[in-house]
Parts: sequence; structure tokens; C-alpha cells
Amino acid sequence: MTAISDHPASLDSSAFDPDPGPALDPAVFRSVFRRHAAGVAVITAAGPDPVGFTATSLTSVSAEPPLLSFGISLGSSSWPTVSRTPYVGVHILGDHQEVLAGTFARSGADRFGPATDWAPGPHGVPVLGEVSAWLVCRVVARIPAGDHRIVVAQAVAGDPQGPGGPLLYHRGGFNALGR
Repeated sequence: MTAISDHPASLDSSAFDPDPGPALDPAVFRSVFRRHAAGVAVITAAGPDPVGFTATSLTSVSAEPPLLSFGISLGSSSWPTVSRTPYVGVHILGDHQEVLAGTFARSGADRFGPATDWAPGPHGVPVLGEVSAWLVCRVVARIPAGDHRIVVAQAVAGDPQGPGGPLLYHRGGFNALGR
């Protein structure tokens, strides 16, 4: 995969079913997924100012080539930069990083201020310190999906040797295994 794709088709149920009927109420849908425990990641990108956000939608897509995906809201303050950047950082947070997860989840937070341990990494992408693992990835596709975009990216650098067990998000809060 060498070119970035802005996929022309949206992931709209009517594309698969000519008479899809009414969709589930969004509040019910969100309530269902609050019960789904998910690993916590922070996605970063370089821009005039670095941007980043907390994500629970990170998924490994392929090992050969090494591809992953994540979702980002079109309303996210990070979207304008992520929509243009050729590279993103993907950080798997450890169970010791609830505060960092909250910082990157909170609107208006100073995400790259003095309290955040980070440095420019490969391709100028902000790389966070003390994470369980990190990757720098080249964006290969941005696929419309309702009020989000699914970003597909190929890993080009990384380090899996960070500290801590996994940080999880479940029922509206951050948790560690066994808590």
C-alpha cells in the first residue's frame, strides 16, 4: 500500500440493504458499548501544534503488511490534523496511565503541556513516554463511517518494551485487570 486513500464509499447500512429500516437509538448503542471492555490507546499527530486523543477503537488489521485501524470523530479537535497528516503515533497505555488517558480524552486539556512526557519521534510524530508500547504508522486510508472516519495505517517504527499491564476502559471509566 503506497497511496493514501480517502475511500469514496461511506459505510452506510443502506449500501448493503435496500430497506434497512430504523437504526437503533444512539443512546442504547452507546450503552451497549459501555459494557464492552476495550484497551486504551492515545493517537498523536504532528501539525503546527501536536494533537492527540484517547481511543478505544484501535484494532490490529493485518500482520503482513502490519496494518491497524482506529476511529476518529469528525468533531474531534484532532481531526483536522489527522485528516491531512501522512503519519500518526499509536500509544498503548499501561495501567499506570489513567491520568494521561484522561488528559487526552478531555476537551480543552493541555495535552502536550509540561505534565506530559513526550518527544518528537520518527517522521516528527509525537511519541509519549512510559507507555506500554508505541508505533509510528503511515496513514494508508481514511474511510467514511457515519460521523467518524476509520483510519487505516501501516506501522513503520515502534517499541513494545514499555512498562505496565494494560489499561482498560469499561462502563465509563479506566480500569486495570483485576480491579
